[in-house]
Amino acid sequence: MIKTEAIIALLEQAGRQIILPAFERSRTTLHKADGSVVTETDITCQQFLKTALADMAPDIDFLGEEMSESEQMACLHSDRRYWCLDPLDGTTNFIAAFPMFAISLALIEQGRPVQGYIHDPIHQETFMAVRGQGAWLNGQPLHAATEDTLKDAVGSIDFKRLPPALAEKLIRPGLYRSQRNIGTCALEWAWLAAGRMHFIIHGGEKLWDYAAGSLIAAEAGCCVGDFSAAPFFPARQLSSPVLACCTRALQQQLMADINGQLTRLTSRIQTRT
Repeated sequence: MIKTEAIIALLEQAGRQIILPAFERSRTTLHKADGSVVTETDITCQQFLKTALADMAPDIDFLGEEMSESEQMACLHSDRRYWCLDPLDGTTNFIAAFPMFAISLALIEQGRPVQGYIHDPIHQETFMAVRGQGAWLNGQPLHAATEDTLKDAVGSIDFKRLPPALAEKLIRPGLYRSQRNIGTCALEWAWLAAGRMHFIIHGGEKLWDYAAGSLIAAEAGCCVGDFSAAPFFPARQLSSPVLACCTRALQQQLMADINGQLTRLTSRIQTRT
């Protein structure tokens, strides 16, 4: 069993020695093939953690955001345990000097996360979970909020990755109390687990965006899955839509809205073809 204290210390070290110093100076930006941005800090942090994790547990494979897709898929479809890392979730925030970003790390066994860690180096908060044992923030137990009325709920919605008609439906007044999008999937998961928000809707997160966070949220009592409430794991794909809620009641209310709209969209497409 991997000692959680050692992993937390490692993530804190990466935040303290790599991410925070880089945040205080100019940031060199590159563009990946998919158009997303990456910095030298993403790459340096990933290499540091990959090497350190291999030293701690040489028998565990590694899947990082800053790897080629072919390397990621080879790891995803193997039967071996592997670490799933986003070395700097919220890169655009980091580039813009907006202090909201995190390191996200999960240990995957038999296609499912068994340990999850999210470290926020700005606020010195480390969220973690062990499957079947609970979730914690800086050593204190985490418990999701108990809100079960959608019109009173505050959630995170990433509108730009949703079908336009669904995004338009979800933006209508009165459906929920308020909406936020802080630009880092990892911290949205962590804050859902901590009761700081009530739901997440995202059209397509990557595995490294939700592997750790979905475990932490689930262990804190949240309902997590895709738009049909199907579980993310065992994982055999690199991305998935996300619908996560602090209570089953909110999940059911949002599923009715989301799936009703998606059914109508699918019907229109089939009619046109």
